Amino acid sequence: MNKLQVLFFILIIGFVSLTTHAQEKKKIEIEYAGKLTIDEDNYPGAKVLTRDDAQQVHIKHKGANMWCDKAIHYGKENFIEAYGNVQLKQGDTIDMTSKYVEYSGLTGLAFASGDVVLKDPNSTISSDTLYLDRIKQQAFYKSGGTVVKDSSGTITSKIGRYYMDIKKYQFVEDVVLVNKESTINSNFFDFYSDTGHAYLFGPSTITTETSVTYCEKGFYDTENKVGYALKKARIDYDNRIIEGDSLYFDNNISFASATNNIKVTDTINNSIIKGHYAEVFKEKDSVFITKRALAITQQENDSIYMHADKIMVTGKPENRIIRAYYNAKIFKSDLSGKADSIHSNQRTGITELINLDRFSSGDKFSTKRRPIIWNIKNQMTGDTIHLISNTETEKIDSLRVFNNAFIISKDTISENGYNQIYGMRLTGLFNEENELRQVDIVKNAESIFYTRNDKQELIGIDKAKSGSISMLFAAGDIEEYNRINQVDGKLYPESKYPEKEKILKGFDWREDERPMSVEDLFKDDPPLVLPVIKGLEDYVPQEDFFDEEMLKRIENSDTRPKNNREEPLKASRNIPKPVEKKQVPLTPKTIKQNRKKLIESKANRPNRK
Repeated sequence: MNKLQVLFFILIIGFVSLTTHAQEKKKIEIEYAGKLTIDEDNYPGAKVLTRDDAQQVHIKHKGANMWCDKAIHYGKENFIEAYGNVQLKQGDTIDMTSKYVEYSGLTGLAFASGDVVLKDPNSTISSDTLYLDRIKQQAFYKSGGTVVKDSSGTITSKIGRYYMDIKKYQFVEDVVLVNKESTINSNFFDFYSDTGHAYLFGPSTITTETSVTYCEKGFYDTENKVGYALKKARIDYDNRIIEGDSLYFDNNISFASATNNIKVTDTINNSIIKGHYAEVFKEKDSVFITKRALAITQQENDSIYMHADKIMVTGKPENRIIRAYYNAKIFKSDLSGKADSIHSNQRTGITELINLDRFSSGDKFSTKRRPIIWNIKNQMTGDTIHLISNTETEKIDSLRVFNNAFIISKDTISENGYNQIYGMRLTGLFNEENELRQVDIVKNAESIFYTRNDKQELIGIDKAKSGSISMLFAAGDIEEYNRINQVDGKLYPESKYPEKEKILKGFDWREDERPMSVEDLFKDDPPLVLPVIKGLEDYVPQEDFFDEEMLKRIENSDTRPKNNREEPLKASRNIPKPVEKKQVPLTPKTIKQNRKKLIESKANRPNRK
C-alpha cells in the first residue's frame, strides 16, 4: 500500500468516525435512572426507566435536559415517553413542566399534556396540551391556553403559537387580554412579550373603566397604555363617541386624537361634531376639531349647523360651550348667520356672533364687516349679535344686536328698493314658526320704508328719525310699525324721492353671502387634501404549525423497512387532523358585557396596601 492510499484510508476512517460520533450525539442519552427494566409485553423494544429516592430519571438530547419519575425509551426510534413531574429545560429559552411528555430525537418535536406550563424570561404559557418544535423554536396549542406576562396581563385564546426567537405570540379565536387597567378582546392578536406591543386584527375592543375602543385593525402598547385604531375605528367615552379613519389614544390621560372623516357624538346633548382632525380630552371635557369642522345640534325637529376653521367644545354635559372661530357660519332651515367667531353657551342659551378687529378693514371709507343674521326675508347686522334660546326647549326665541344695529329687507315689488332700520340696539322676538315677529330698535333710530296699500300699490317712501321704532313682521314683510319720539319724517312719492337718499349710512346688502344649505357653509373653504394614512400591515394568517416541512421531517425520520410500517410512527401519533378555522364576531352586546364585567371586577377587588 503506497503513502497516498494510506492517507486516503486514514481520511475515510476519520470521516466515518466523525459521522458515527455525530449520529451518536443525536441519540437520546439516559444520564441517570434509578432502575432499568425490560417489559416486552407492554413496551416492545423499549427500556423502562424509573427514578429512585435520590433523584428523578435524567435524560439529555442536543443541549436539552429532561427529568421525570418514569420514562419509556425506544432506542431504535430515538423516542421517549416521560411520565410524572416532567421538566424539560433548554438554556434560558425553554423551561416546561407537565405530567406527560413524549419526545422524538429524530424530529425534535415534543408533545406535552397535563397541566403544561412553559416559561421564558418574559412570559408563561399554560395549557392542557402543548406542542414544542425544538428545530423551529416554536410552541403551539390548539385547545385553549393562557399566557401570563406580569406587566401586560393575562391572555387567553383557543389557539396560540409562540415564536421563541422573536418573542412573538400569535393568538387566534376568542382572544382575551386582561390586566389591571383594561380588557382586550380580539379574534386575531399578535403580541410581543419583550415589549408588550399588541397588534389587533378583526373585530377587536379595548375596554377600560373610562372608555371602550373598537377597531378591526389596531395597535396597543400594553406597557405604556397608548395605541391607535384603524378600520371602523371608534372610541366610546362616558358621553362621547369618537369615530374616524385613524384614532390615536392615550389611556393614561383619557386623550384621543383622530384623523380623516371624524365624527364626535355627544350622547347626552344630542349633538355631533365632524371634521378631519380632532383632539378629545375626556378629563377636561373638551373637544377640538378642525379641517372642515362642523357642529350639528338637534333642536326639536330641526338641526342647527355651525361651521368654522376650528371648533372647540368645553364644559360638563349640562354646561357645554361651543366656540367656532375664524370664518364661522351658522345655518338652520329658517335662519343663518356669519361672523369671525361664534360662541354658544348651553347653560345660558345664548349664542354670540362676534367679529374680531384684526379682520376689519383699515380703510375708513370701506364698509365694516359686521356679524350678520338672515331670517326669512330679513338681514340683521351689528357689532355683536346674540341669539337667545329657551334653555328648556332649546328653541331660539329672541335675538339682540348691540351697537350699530341694522335690519334690511328687500321690498317685495320694486327692483332696487330696501326697507331699512338703523339704531344703536335691536331686540327681536321669534314666533312659534321661528319667524321674526317683533323687532324693537332703540336710540337714534333711522328708517326707510316702502309703504304700500292693501293692493300692494306703492304709496310712497317713508324716511324718518326717531328715538326708537317698534315693528311687527308677517312672513318676513313689515306688517306695521310705530315710531316713538319721532324727530322728523316724511313720506315721499317714489318719483320725487332722491336716488342717493334711498339707503342709510352703513347700508351693506350681503345676500350673496347667505348660506342657503349645509353645503353652502363650506363654499369659501380652500380645497381640502386629506393625508394618506399608511397604518398597519394587513393581517398575515397563522401558518400551520404542522406544515409540509415538519411532516416531511417526520416522514424522513422513519427508518423502519417499508414493509414493516403497519403501526404509525411514534413521532407522528399525536399530530392532529386539520380543523377549519372560524372567526367569532364581537357584537355590541358582547362589548357592553365585557365592559360591565371589568367594572364589576374592579369594584369587588380588595384594596391592597
